[in-house]
Amino acid sequence: MDWARIGAVAVSAELSVRRVGFGGAWLTGPGTFGPPPDLDAARRIVRRAVQSGIQLIDTADCYGPETSELLIAEALHPYPEDVVISTKGGRLALGANRWRADARPEHLVEACEASLRRLRLESLELYQLNAIDPDVPVEESLGALVELRQAGKIRNIGVCNAGSEELSRCQAVTRIASVQDRYDILTRSNDFVVEFCSRVGIPFLAWFPPANDLVAQPGSALALVASEHAVRPAQIALAWLLARSPVVVPLPGTTEPGWFEEDLGALEIELSDAQVEQLTAGS
Repeated sequence: MDWARIGAVAVSAELSVRRVGFGGAWLTGPGTFGPPPDLDAARRIVRRAVQSGIQLIDTADCYGPETSELLIAEALHPYPEDVVISTKGGRLALGANRWRADARPEHLVEACEASLRRLRLESLELYQLNAIDPDVPVEESLGALVELRQAGKIRNIGVCNAGSEELSRCQAVTRIASVQDRYDILTRSNDFVVEFCSRVGIPFLAWFPPANDLVAQPGSALALVASEHAVRPAQIALAWLLARSPVVVPLPGTTEPGWFEEDLGALEIELSDAQVEQLTAGS
């Protein structure tokens, strides 16, 4: 893997990671609930991600719930020195890809400490507020994370599922090290958040469901560019994320070994400027 070409993003002045992570949401059962069908295969995929050079492993306490964090620790602990584990708190899993926000300060403190135990860590390099709770001022939620940072439990604070106005409020409380939300070539509602992060230099961690079986519409930009490179449309979609902005960090994840190898292959694809413009204008 040509990691020099792919580049890195700065989480803080002291910490940079390569610009592709592994999405731990998919180390679970259907609906991001319960264990994956094959636990051993899931552990092998996580190890393969690290062996390939991926440094950022992203997860959350609500994936499973708890399943993803436990599996990552089983697969990787003791962690290689250059591996960064990022997790989140502030959402409760309801099953079938449904969630309820709970960003009360007392819940966030308990959630963070429980994540540390499951991940077998004393401190987290990156801890993200998983949702802005409509019943709790975001200033109070982030205040709890600031206290956790002061206590040495976390080092950097990120925010998920937030718009640019909410991000401005968050930045008034503390430095925001990352923003995470769904984003892919076919799901573009967060274009404005990506632009915001690009302007201010905040890493945008782009999660997306495994789409290796993606079928591009005939005649679409995605289909045409995939044909030009003789690869699958899903691989072009992943390569486009890398080309979209230097702050975008794609988070591919799966428990299917063949799919993950496809994802790694997509990182080798170099899109021309014209192809990036073509894909951005209309996939």
